[in-house]
Amino acid sequence: MSIFKKLFKQTFIYGLATVLPRIMAVILVPLYTTVMLPEEYGIYASLMAYLILGNVLLSYGMETAFFRFVTKDASNQKMVQATTLTSLTVSTLFFLGITLFFKNTIAEVLDFKPEYVSYGLLILALDALVVLPFVWFRANERPIKYAFVKIFNVVINLAFNLFFLLLLPKLAENSSFWSSLWFPENKVAYVFIANLIASGVTLLILLPLYIKIGFGFNKTIWKQMIKYAFPVLIAGIAFSINEAFDRILLKYLLPENSAEIEVGLYSACYKLGMFMTLFVMAFRLGIEPFFFNHAGHSNAKKTYATITKYFTLFGCLILLGVVVYIDIFKQILIPNSQYWEALKIVPLILLANLFLGIYHNLSVWYKVTDRTKYGAYISVFAAIITLVLNFVLIPIIGYLGSAIATLAAYGSMVVLSYLYGRKYYKVPYEVNKISGYLLLAIGFSAVSFYVFNGNMWIGTTFLVVFAGLMIYFEKNEFLKILKK
Repeated sequence: MSIFKKLFKQTFIYGLATVLPRIMAVILVPLYTTVMLPEEYGIYASLMAYLILGNVLLSYGMETAFFRFVTKDASNQKMVQATTLTSLTVSTLFFLGITLFFKNTIAEVLDFKPEYVSYGLLILALDALVVLPFVWFRANERPIKYAFVKIFNVVINLAFNLFFLLLLPKLAENSSFWSSLWFPENKVAYVFIANLIASGVTLLILLPLYIKIGFGFNKTIWKQMIKYAFPVLIAGIAFSINEAFDRILLKYLLPENSAEIEVGLYSACYKLGMFMTLFVMAFRLGIEPFFFNHAGHSNAKKTYATITKYFTLFGCLILLGVVVYIDIFKQILIPNSQYWEALKIVPLILLANLFLGIYHNLSVWYKVTDRTKYGAYISVFAAIITLVLNFVLIPIIGYLGSAIATLAAYGSMVVLSYLYGRKYYKVPYEVNKISGYLLLAIGFSAVSFYVFNGNMWIGTTFLVVFAGLMIYFEKNEFLKILKK
């Protein structure tokens, strides 16, 4: 099997593990926006933004370090695995104990109910405890098992969300027992409880892998891994700022009487960017191990260039497709028209996530050359852009400013990574062709959405023209790859 076919196969399976759970989770978006007011959804979205940062802190770059050290020295694989598992387990339990002790103080500072903070901390801890098992599946090329557990997690989450928000209210009408469990004024709590149950079940399923890997600790290996992981952690923190701090800043920079409503509107319409997010996430899960495993091949750079071009092409199709048919998607995913006023952010979020995916491709240069500090520099620079633009624009144009900030941040990461990569690990990217496809897709999307107000006939014409040009110019090379 050619390297491209193997990559596509693994990306497809990891994509399945990502897309199917997310498709099931998508059911929750119309559910939440139907049973919750925008301000209630805003509370949920704000706390989830903090959990994104928490996930980064609790894994502290060990996921990427694990990949690097497992492939770097085959003789120490078992000790690398055991050291990573021990490190993550001890740090997570320590974090949970300290934060639960100070949960009331945390709740007061962040302006959340203490019970919400408790749920969030427990979810963070449970999710951190399964980081290594999931990474182990990827490193050992067990995508089927990875997919099964991921999908089962979301099935459990979905089932309990449906039970709590749809079935429980009906049961409570006819039973004193069920009515004692139903608190309609606190729907947000049920969402967190469902998530907590799903995370707990996932840990139980993966506990046998703890036994298989085993606990152990090598101080020398741990120090080397921490040294490698620290820049990744800094990059991850900066990355979480780019990904989630817009919702946090909206909560605190907008007037108190409208902040949570605005966060709810923004967060719901942000979900329409999930099509690109899913594509980028699935691709990243497949490409990261591939980067390290293929780095020693003589044609590695040319392979990376080809992969980046085709990633961009398919990303452009997704961008254009979602923008063209946004009126259909909004009816399915956000049936409550109260949320539709924020739809204007969707093209910006889609493009921002496409840039993020391109950046993941370009980041190969600092990962395979052990220059992870540059990844941190780039992400910190983007985080500064995110913070500055949010602080400047939110008071003026509200959540539209957050969308613009996200686009500017991810766009800057693409430019910086490309420029640094040319110096340290020059990959022969087809810059002119990639830029041409990008500009054409962006132009078609902008004209369709902003000029013709989402007219599907005109948008479909643009989509067909773009796809036709892609097939015309790329079909020969694509067929060559499939025949290898």
